[in-house]
Amino acid sequence: MASSDKSPSPMPSGADHPRPPGQPMTVEQHMIDKGAQLLQSLKPVKQMNQHVCTFALYSHDMSRQIETHHYLTRVNQDFLQCAVYDTDDAHARLIGVEYIVSDRIFEALPPDEQKLWHSHAYEIKSGLWVNPRVPGMIEKPELENMAKTYGKFWCTWQVDRGDKLPLGAPALMMSPQPVNLGQISPELVHRRDNKYNISTEVLRDSRVEIAEPEWINPQADYWKQHGKGFAIDINVTDMKLRAPFP
Repeated sequence: MASSDKSPSPMPSGADHPRPPGQPMTVEQHMIDKGAQLLQSLKPVKQMNQHVCTFALYSHDMSRQIETHHYLTRVNQDFLQCAVYDTDDAHARLIGVEYIVSDRIFEALPPDEQKLWHSHAYEIKSGLWVNPRVPGMIEKPELENMAKTYGKFWCTWQVDRGDKLPLGAPALMMSPQPVNLGQISPELVHRRDNKYNISTEVLRDSRVEIAEPEWINPQADYWKQHGKGFAIDINVTDMKLRAPFP
């Protein structure tokens, strides 16, 4: 199945998100999980220190837009990695992964690689990128840094087309942009704002002083210049063989 296969179903609200098929957890399974939590460090998970709510568009069909919840781990000043979920509730579905790099790192990438990435400046400045429940004065320095970054987001579970399990090829996602195809549905924004009791318009006005990057590399947001997106197909191929172990 290609990342572009099958038309999406109407996007359900967070409370209506169906769980994947399967039997309920048993008491024994709960006990195993609790025991593991006490005995294992879970160090990578504990490094997630930010929750960001924003929106993303499918590269191959930008009429498809989803609300996304990114749980960020800062590896260093120039590189972050994010687990992406469809909601922030306890039964959220892990729908993808995003990598975020500084403009310095991005400029060193090969041109063909840069085409797969998107810029974050508009997403930040427009108020679409939100750290829920974090006061504006606390998040402002981080927003100023994030406005200069680029992201590569692969969606592995297309929940908006009604998939009950992660099916088919991953889909490359793009960020909102201030042009027609990149505009986010007001209904999606309104629903998000109601959930967190915020106003995207007020946030946008409060971020006027955040500096725009001096230059956004045109290789990013490739669709804006070329009207072309990217879709993945899965093809059968010959396996590479290795020599047997001695």
